[in-house]
Amino acid sequence: MNIEDGGSAFPEPGNAQCGGMSLRDYFAAQALPTAWTAFADGYFQEDGWDSINEGVAVCAYQMADAMLAARSA
Repeated sequence: MNIEDGGSAFPEPGNAQCGGMSLRDYFAAQALPTAWTAFADGYFQEDGWDSINEGVAVCAYQMADAMLAARSA
């Protein structure tokens, strides 16, 4: 599966080898507090993942994917 990552969030100028973190990763990192809050408030069940950490990470990337989709709409 090829996931659109939005390109580089913080590319290093003049260095083609270092593209920086992807915009998708940046968005997911920004969404982590919201994802943790959603799990803490009981919006999601823990039983679908190996750990709550995995569930929070999946949730954060789902939010990131939604943000990328909104940018291209």
